[in-house]
Amino acid sequence: MSDNTPAREGPAAALASKPGAVPVARRLSTKLLLLTVSFVLIAELLIFPPSVANFRQQWLEQRLATAAAVSVVLLQADPEKIPQNVQDDVLKATGVKAIAVRERGVSRLMVVSGMPPAVDQHVDLDGAGAWMAIMQTGETLFFGGHRIIRAFGKVGDSDKEFELILSDHRLRTAMLKYARNIALLSLLVSAITASLVFAAIHGLMIRPIRNLRNAMLTFAAVPDSPDSIVRVTARKDELGVTERELAGMQTQLQRILGEQKHLADLGLAVSKINHDMRNILASAQLISDRLRLVKDPTVQIFAPKLLRALDRAVAYSEGVLAYGRTQEPAPVRRRLRLRQLVEEVQGMLGLDASGGIEFENLVDAGFEVDADSEQLFRVLTNLCRNAVQAMSADSESALVRRLTISGERTGTVCSIFVTDTGPGLPQKARENLFSAFRGAARSGGTGLGLAIAYELVRAHGGTIRLVESVSGRTVFSITIPDRPVRLDEVRQGLRRPAEAKG
Repeated sequence: MSDNTPAREGPAAALASKPGAVPVARRLSTKLLLLTVSFVLIAELLIFPPSVANFRQQWLEQRLATAAAVSVVLLQADPEKIPQNVQDDVLKATGVKAIAVRERGVSRLMVVSGMPPAVDQHVDLDGAGAWMAIMQTGETLFFGGHRIIRAFGKVGDSDKEFELILSDHRLRTAMLKYARNIALLSLLVSAITASLVFAAIHGLMIRPIRNLRNAMLTFAAVPDSPDSIVRVTARKDELGVTERELAGMQTQLQRILGEQKHLADLGLAVSKINHDMRNILASAQLISDRLRLVKDPTVQIFAPKLLRALDRAVAYSEGVLAYGRTQEPAPVRRRLRLRQLVEEVQGMLGLDASGGIEFENLVDAGFEVDADSEQLFRVLTNLCRNAVQAMSADSESALVRRLTISGERTGTVCSIFVTDTGPGLPQKARENLFSAFRGAARSGGTGLGLAIAYELVRAHGGTIRLVESVSGRTVFSITIPDRPVRLDEVRQGLRRPAEAKG
């Protein structure tokens, strides 16, 4: 099988194509294991000097205790009468060259064999500090083997001070063995500790993170497959929260991708029928043009409105594809008389007295708004048509069904209010009010009307929002600020009259 077919074999094959495969040396688990071993070894190295110094202290204290026991026995006899061979045997047994006792400031040499000419190191077993002990330990390890040490101190509760003169050869040999054992033990402890820490963290973190990585790679390869969503576990920690959030994000993204696909399909379908629709509307325009020649007064009244409606229908059919590409033309803003625009919207709705729906245009005759006439017409038409459809669903004759449009200005900001006495918007529609295909207020609706209105108002730098929606009253507000005035244009306008007077 070729390497170009993993996408056709499902998520597992897509993951097997190694887009996210990591070499063993660069994996988090390998780095974690090496770091754990390194940190344990560093900790062992930090405690190694005090440990070896403590071993040296104990080794010398044991020799001093043995020499003290011998000295106590020898003090009962005359040390000068002890034969030399007995002294030599005692010194060999204790491993020292000389033993002395200091009592009341007087030092007595108990046994001696070949007193060395000089002492290289003096060790106070009672008063030596930790740092001094570590320094002397380092000297013995690195420079010892042929040096003479004088160790002295008290033993037990005795008030006597005992002294030893000995070579550091045996001491250094014992310290090297101890250091070797400590090193081997440290390696063993490091390996065991690293294995336990690695096993724990691998189970708690590395494996879940790896599962998240695989889920993201699988989702990237086949985002429309339900099997590519990460599986959520019952964990309550940060990784559990991450799993749930990622699963929710992937689910939402799949839904958005599905909606975008539907929107793309809609754009494709509209593009196929757009050409025929424009031909049909062009034919209708030709027929409507002939209506102008009819002398009937009624025809003369309705013919201009019909022509404007057909012109707008042609413009809408040409602009549908632009919305499918999520692009709307930039607004061409002019000063408009809002009351006349609202009257055109009323005419487009086709309301009559028999329908039972009243239309109130409460906009003042002199009220002006800085906006694109066609786009603002579309916004108001969408809002009004939704209101009419909602109120038409109520068949009870006694109900008041009224649609009202009003406006007010605050400084440079115009506010337009669309109010109806319908049943109000359901909760689901309010949550996704301006989202295409999700904000439909009635069954079978697409929600495109409010989405288009939202996009057009934002293009004007304004806002559209639902002010109130309860049973019997729904209010939408449209806020459009005037275009800011450029200072250079104002100055030029002031300069021209002055120049004309000059």
